Amino acid sequence: MRKLLILDLDETLFHASKTRLPISHDFTIEDYFAYKRPHVDAFIAFCKQRFELAVWTSATSDYAHCVVSEIIGDPDELKFLWHREQCITRMNTFTYEPIYIKDLKKVKRKGIDLNHVIALDDSPEKLKRNYGNLLRIDPFVGDVADDALIRLMPYLETLQMVENIRTVEKRGWRSASRI
Repeated sequence: MRKLLILDLDETLFHASKTRLPISHDFTIEDYFAYKRPHVDAFIAFCKQRFELAVWTSATSDYAHCVVSEIIGDPDELKFLWHREQCITRMNTFTYEPIYIKDLKKVKRKGIDLNHVIALDDSPEKLKRNYGNLLRIDPFVGDVADDALIRLMPYLETLQMVENIRTVEKRGWRSASRI
């Protein structure tokens, strides 16, 4: 059985900025310059061969569809493409900014066993209800020397064999060669 890998978009697979960085942008979306994380194309190809893929972002629907088309390909090939409307919205009581929570109970309601779900995200607070499924990656903000996705691939390969993703300590993945 293939595991489900749920990918975040912003700062996980790419970075968007209203101001140009000193490197060439890969595409534009709305009024943002978008920069793919280094090795994202190889990473997506690797993941498509080994996992069922889904995307869950706290961005808007139109934005999410455009980014997926640029980075991953046809959104219809994904198990699902969820956006802000599928998140639970809470208000930060100090900043009065919205906090978007990705509650994997919604995935479970689709008949998917959470023991076989990996959620790759740079924002652990968005998966605070499901830390056992979280595989945290450092935020990408345009560093051309970033190699996180290449380093992540061997670790993901080992996770394919795990019976229950939720029982694996994933915080040390950067130094782990195997589980």
